[in-house]
Amino acid sequence: MTMGAHLWAIGYDDPARAWQARDVLARLAWDNGQASRYLILLDLAVVSRNAEGSFTLDRAPFPTVGNILTCSGVGFLVGLVLAAPLTGATIGALLGSAGSAASTHVGIPEDFIEAVEALMKPGMSVLFVLDQDVDMEAIQHTIRGLGGTVLKTNVDLQRAKEIQSMLAASTASIKVESQ
Repeated sequence: MTMGAHLWAIGYDDPARAWQARDVLARLAWDNGQASRYLILLDLAVVSRNAEGSFTLDRAPFPTVGNILTCSGVGFLVGLVLAAPLTGATIGALLGSAGSAASTHVGIPEDFIEAVEALMKPGMSVLFVLDQDVDMEAIQHTIRGLGGTVLKTNVDLQRAKEIQSMLAASTASIKVESQ
C-alpha cells in the first residue's frame, strides 16, 4: 500500500448493493476509460461470504490499456508541438505502461482483508477500496445514499464518520437548483 492511500471496507447485507457501490466508484474514477480528476483508485474488490461460510473475492480490472493509449495520445500531441510526434507517442506509451505496471504492485493488504472477513456473516458482501481522493466534495456527493457500513478503515475517526453519514444519507435531501 502506498503512503497517503485510504483503505476502506464497507459492508452490505445485500451483495447487489456492494456491486452497485463498486460500479459507482469505478465510474467516478475511470469514466470513459480515463483517469478521473476526482478519485484515484489503486485497488477495488468485492468479497462475498456464501451461506455455507466460504468466501468469494472479485477484483476490479484496472483500465491499463486505456492508460497506455491515453498517455500515447498525449505524448503524440506533445510530440507534434515539439516536431517529433513518434518520439512523443513512444515516450507517452512507455509512461502509460510504467504507470499501469506500478499500479499492479499496489493493492489491498491480505491481512486487512482477513481481518474484515472475520467480521462478515453469511450472505454479506464487503466492498474494499484503496484510494487517494482528489476532490472530497465530489466523492461525498457521488456516494450519498449508497448505503453500507464502514467496517474497517485506516483513516481518522472524523473522516470515517463523514463517509458513513454520506453513505447513509438520503438522496432525497439533495437540493436541485432550477435554472
